[in-house]
Amino acid sequence: MNKKLVFLVFLLFFVFIQSKALSQEILTKKEAVKSVLDNNYGIKIAENNVEIAENNKGILNSGYLPTLTTNMGWDFSLQDRLAEIDGRDPLDQNDLETQRYNANLDLNYTLFDGMGRIYNYEQLKLQYNLSQLEARETIENTLIQMFSVYYELARRLKNVEVLENTLTLSKERLQRVEYQFDYGQINKLAVLNAEVDVANDSINLIDEQQNLVNTKRDLLVVINEELTEKFVVDTTVTFTPLLQIEQFIEEAEQNNVSVQIIEENLLISDYDKKLSFTGYLPRLDLFGSYGWNRNISPESPFFPGSTQTTKGYSAGVSLSWNLFDGGQTSVRIQNAKVAYESQQIQKELIKQNVNRDIKNAFENYKNRLYIYKLQKKNVTTNKNNFDRTQEQFNIGQVNSVEFRQAQLNLLNAQTSYNLAKYDAKLAEVQLLQLTGQLLNTEF
Repeated sequence: MNKKLVFLVFLLFFVFIQSKALSQEILTKKEAVKSVLDNNYGIKIAENNVEIAENNKGILNSGYLPTLTTNMGWDFSLQDRLAEIDGRDPLDQNDLETQRYNANLDLNYTLFDGMGRIYNYEQLKLQYNLSQLEARETIENTLIQMFSVYYELARRLKNVEVLENTLTLSKERLQRVEYQFDYGQINKLAVLNAEVDVANDSINLIDEQQNLVNTKRDLLVVINEELTEKFVVDTTVTFTPLLQIEQFIEEAEQNNVSVQIIEENLLISDYDKKLSFTGYLPRLDLFGSYGWNRNISPESPFFPGSTQTTKGYSAGVSLSWNLFDGGQTSVRIQNAKVAYESQQIQKELIKQNVNRDIKNAFENYKNRLYIYKLQKKNVTTNKNNFDRTQEQFNIGQVNSVEFRQAQLNLLNAQTSYNLAKYDAKLAEVQLLQLTGQLLNTEF
């Protein structure tokens, strides 16, 4: 009979745990990343900019194709005419109609424009590459924002668990001291102290639960996803091996997105210099046309009415060369050279800042990892201390004040451990971004 009762209790407990787990939707890191990439407004705007740049770099925007235009027209006039000729009677003509029809097809093609088309076309390709890098930068910054909120939410979840356990222990302690007071083993002060501790723990739990709900809303804004407030996140954390991190740092200069962006801007500035020189070169254009015209004229005192139709082809080549433009081309060349030099200086500055940021981030990451390991050990120590204190409290060898102090020490150690763990992981994520490996890492 006892075995059946134990089995029934275990079964009910298992069903309760499973139903509670099913009621909470777990948002994994992979799902959160996917939601950000699919739904975040800033990323959508960046992707649209890439699409625009892709359209601009196509052959249809290159200037290499000819232009073909057509024009058509029709003119109509209705007039009265009085012709007075010496030696003849006046000739009065009314409702004289004149009609003109015309249509033409024009073809124009630039044979040579001083290499301007070539440089523009290459520059548009570089602009497309730049837009991709800028989109990647937006994605990385958004992911950093998302992970900051995600790990903050994970920390809040673990803190709520800790505070719930603390409140449970405080309630058990209150119940115990109430029994002891009823049997005259302790005075009323111990009961009052236990009641105060339960109230304080309840308040702390309520505050942390509210912070948890607020953080959930922050995360939903970043990922732009419709989820119920019952969802939770994956609180597990795995760290990238330190040797792999060091390898990422060695390759950071080639992979960092800020360095890649300035290098792309440097190439674009180089084409600006080349484009400036095209002002010294001639332009050669080819044109061709086909035209059709018809004129319907009324009769005049000297000529009968007539209808004239003409059609034909025309073609030609035009050469234009701006021999002197008042020095504007020279100024553009000088400014383009100065702008290119500024881009080179900017590149060195960015590389310097990136190297500094990586060193700082790496040192911060190592310190966070060390603190995390210390806090983990500290939790174990305080847990052992609390377990022994609880055993002694149960047999009356430790008073309520000592029990409460051990409980608070364990609470502080656990919350500090949670903070250290997610701070270390966030420091790793920031380091991965600086080394250009954030989008290449599985979370």
